[in-house]
Amino acid sequence: MVLSLLKMCAREVVSDHSSSQYWLSCVPRELYRALLEAAFTHCRPLAVGVLVQRWPERKLTVGGSRKAGECPPNRLCVQALLLAVIRGLTDKRCCLQMLDLSGLQCEDGRVEDSMGGWSLSVALCSMVLQARSAASRAHRRDGERERKRGLEAERDRGTIKRDRGKVGCGNSGEGSQGGHRVEEVEKMECRTNERMFPGDESVKGVRRRMEIQRRKTLSEGKSNTSSNNSRLCDQDWDEVVMVHVRADLFVNSRSWERVRDALSQPGPLRLHCRYLRVEELSAPSIASLLGLLPQQDLLGVDIRYSSLGVSGLAMLLPLLAPFPQLHSLRLHYCNLDLQRAQPGQQGALQDMSKGLSSLKRLKRLCLTALRLPGHLRLLLSSLSQPLEVLELPYLCLTSTDLAYLSCSQHAPFLRELDLSENWLDESSLPSLRRLLAQAESSLRQLSLCGCGLSDTLLGALLPSLSCCQALRSLRLALNPLSITGLLSLARTAAGIPSLRLLLYPNPLEEYEPGLPALPSSAQLLDWPLLEESEGRDMMLRLLDEVLKLRGQSRDLLVTSDLLNYSPDLTVDD
Repeated sequence: MVLSLLKMCAREVVSDHSSSQYWLSCVPRELYRALLEAAFTHCRPLAVGVLVQRWPERKLTVGGSRKAGECPPNRLCVQALLLAVIRGLTDKRCCLQMLDLSGLQCEDGRVEDSMGGWSLSVALCSMVLQARSAASRAHRRDGERERKRGLEAERDRGTIKRDRGKVGCGNSGEGSQGGHRVEEVEKMECRTNERMFPGDESVKGVRRRMEIQRRKTLSEGKSNTSSNNSRLCDQDWDEVVMVHVRADLFVNSRSWERVRDALSQPGPLRLHCRYLRVEELSAPSIASLLGLLPQQDLLGVDIRYSSLGVSGLAMLLPLLAPFPQLHSLRLHYCNLDLQRAQPGQQGALQDMSKGLSSLKRLKRLCLTALRLPGHLRLLLSSLSQPLEVLELPYLCLTSTDLAYLSCSQHAPFLRELDLSENWLDESSLPSLRRLLAQAESSLRQLSLCGCGLSDTLLGALLPSLSCCQALRSLRLALNPLSITGLLSLARTAAGIPSLRLLLYPNPLEEYEPGLPALPSSAQLLDWPLLEESEGRDMMLRLLDEVLKLRGQSRDLLVTSDLLNYSPDLTVDD
């Protein structure tokens, strides 16, 4: 990779933090972006801090979609950025008004010193609360300074009045005799006051007593006015937002209270959520969280490992309707087991269907392990527009469900389809072939992992797969195929010019003896492979020959590794 001259210079500039006080004073605003990218790339958190604290533009975007092989920002750099945002609130050189951190989190555990979604969400909420506390302290300090200045000004005005009074008495023209007369009059007034107000020894003279009473009344009025003004200022200050922060939030039972406080308390930073992912939360907690989110920003909701039940999900779905931009809904392992009939179950399903119909812009729907056999028509037919992404793994689909899906409004528009871990047999094969025929022009990703596809079933399905010329990803892991069936699959995959990833199953010949005739995906996953590598090397050579004959050996990744293939290969160009 050849670096441009700008990137090389930016790397040298941010490498020495001791010189930052010199180049920050003269660097033009057009170079701030290049310097910040260099600071992130080469892990210079101090440079990140000084750049963000005086960011010269209204918007700053960090994160977003990363290119293949590009590392996410270092944890220290992300923390320096968040601290600099707080410091920038009091820096007059900072023009930042919108901070976009969407996609900044890294969920790949193999990347060291990166920040995952949960850690980033906690750090963001802590930043919002710290900014609120810092602004509150600064506001109280400013109010105290204003109050002291007011008291000093009042004391100065009182001193000036007393001085003027003394000067006026000295210039009366009566000389010393006038002065003696004034003193005698004051003594007489004092004696009169002592007789009239024996308990008020500090007040000397009626005029003086009236003046003190008038000042007391005025000071009370001023204090009431200042307190009212202070309350108004506090109210206005609470509503002022200096920087809007947009990010993806990952919330679980440990971080729920902090996220709730950050979203509910007003302050100089306002948190906006693009994609919300929640884990291990009850339906009421998720409902209260949805009520705090700004409605114009939320694009997707991902609920995982939460025991919602049909009634809980039916309660949550209507709460998603007010979000006009919501186009993605994912439900993973939410305990919706409908294989056993329960009282009120059908009514709750009707409520779920009505809730889904209220999501007018829904394009992606994922229902993982909800166990809804025979209910697919009830759920999907209520949607007002066709889906583009449909993920139904571990759903216990029946042939009736597949028959509906192949004739539904969604079939011609599907770009991604996941039917993994749904057992397919000869009765469901015609519906699946009809479904592929409907989606052949739009389908980009297809996953049929663990569906029990034998050589015979796959052979009947391959003609339909060969017609899907737009496919970029084909996943068929954990299916009981032999080497012969695997080579047939490779020939078909090599004939799809757009295909970039083929995830194939280990052939049955590579497993140790003892497997059943038609093993399940769980058995294939747990059964040990043969330690000898000769058979595997021969199979890889045969695959390579098939791909070379088709001219696909360079652009197509063929792998059986379930964990280490790159999902970036499936992204559209």
